[in-house]
Amino acid sequence: MGRRRKGREISGWLVVDKPAGIGSTDIVNKVRWAFDAKKAGHAGTLDPDATGVLVVALGEATKLVSSITDMLKAYEFEVRWGAETATDDASGEVLETSSEARPTADAIETALPTYRGDIMQVPPAFSAVKVDGQRAYDLARAGEEVELEARDLYVDELTLVETRPDAATLRLVCGKGGYVRSIARDLGRDLSCLGHVGWLRRVWSGPFEVADGVTLDRIEDLARTPELDALLLPVETGLADLPECRVTEMAATRIRNGNPAEVISSDAEFGDLAWASQGGLAVALGHYRAGHFHPSRVLNR
Repeated sequence: MGRRRKGREISGWLVVDKPAGIGSTDIVNKVRWAFDAKKAGHAGTLDPDATGVLVVALGEATKLVSSITDMLKAYEFEVRWGAETATDDASGEVLETSSEARPTADAIETALPTYRGDIMQVPPAFSAVKVDGQRAYDLARAGEEVELEARDLYVDELTLVETRPDAATLRLVCGKGGYVRSIARDLGRDLSCLGHVGWLRRVWSGPFEVADGVTLDRIEDLARTPELDALLLPVETGLADLPECRVTEMAATRIRNGNPAEVISSDAEFGDLAWASQGGLAVALGHYRAGHFHPSRVLNR
């Protein structure tokens, strides 16, 4: 029999303002330890060198991680011109350099529309994409040549913030599965000067803002204290961008048993992904159809 994981039954979200130099899984492990939580996960990986919003879910919030992962996310990042690297960021080995003239602001603006809307994007070789059951980054680190297929990506916004002689700062808002490093790499190629990410910061993810982020130092300082518990956001916070279906106590019982139930009121439209609430508390995630809520993930609260 496997050993049962110990820890508190505590649920909610913690927005971590992730520092550079640490992986997303390491952050989750530190947060789980700090809260003495039984269960934890994160809603969207950030590269080790990236900073900003990393949303950590505890307890029942882990059941809603996929809904946050599917939401739009915003990034600010720097593209450094003149070199392409193995990892498509500043940490990788330089593979090729370019002495071509650096792009003007007008040239960059002209190139950006190609990257907006529904596009196809080839992920970096150093990424978590699986190739024949193995992570691409494991194959790349082993020296194998990795060829990944282009994937669908929705880009809601890509704008130029600032340009300098050897770099430019941009803002990206995109859907699930987007790689900022691929944007930098492909822009460098399109502008005939090569490029890679200098720095990257996620500024929001779904309903979670970097302004609400807690630093890793503060988490460690407040570990296992009521003060840290007070920083945990309610489970309902992660559902703020989805329509709400309000139900009676009897309907909530039916939903918790996995059955559809009648909705009192809702701003959802037929087929929408939504959440059911009773007395202001989330009951389940599911879909709204013809006056009824159909649960897909039930919260045990």
